[in-house]
Amino acid sequence: MARIELESPVTGVVWKVARGPGTVVAAGDAVVIVESMKMEIPVEATEAGTVEEVLVAEGDQVSEGDLVAVVETDQPPL
Repeated sequence: MARIELESPVTGVVWKVARGPGTVVAAGDAVVIVESMKMEIPVEATEAGTVEEVLVAEGDQVSEGDLVAVVETDQPPL
């Protein structure tokens, strides 16, 4: 299994945790939504798998590049 780390693309506030630990996700599914400058920016799973960890809570401040969640895939690491 491969570990995919999802990072915040912008500095902002976690508006919503859309998928919690144990949730199966497809590539492109929003796991966390960050609000920045009145825009909602999804942090999306880059591959299908299962959400292993969500490292932020709604209302948390995040910076660009901060790790917000981890997805485990069924694919072996490259």
